[in-house]
Amino acid sequence: MSEATQVAESVRWAVSRLSSRLRAEQPGDDRSLSRLAASVLANLRHSGPSTVSALAAIEGLQPQSLTRVLNALETEGRVVRRPDEHDRRAQRIAITDDGREALRAHVRDGNRWLAGALGETLTPAEREIVRVAAGLLLQVAEHGAGEGRGHGAAPPL
Repeated sequence: MSEATQVAESVRWAVSRLSSRLRAEQPGDDRSLSRLAASVLANLRHSGPSTVSALAAIEGLQPQSLTRVLNALETEGRVVRRPDEHDRRAQRIAITDDGREALRAHVRDGNRWLAGALGETLTPAEREIVRVAAGLLLQVAEHGAGEGRGHGAAPPL
């Protein structure tokens, strides 16, 4: 196994475990956001109004796969659909103030556990290494994004 493959295996395992733990630690009230809903809202907050096709490409999904999530977000008042200024046949999805607040609460709740775990288990020097590694992992996640592949959630609030 190559060194790059060994690193890839370690990173995938760590990211998978951390992702599972973050989901488990997320409060589960009826207004909480799914990972996909939070990612859609984060991308809209970061990049502005977008088409369903563009959001689907970012998430690495087919547009039809976002329909249920977008409909729920719209029903909850977290996004609105507006006609595209340049193509009246197309719609653009935009985040609302309620959507921004739901995203802030989601991030705040998720960060609460993670900040505590980082503070309790790592030294300041180790936390700095994790901070640098997080930036590097974002670079890796963006690799190839301009080639039609999704890039996941936007940067944190």
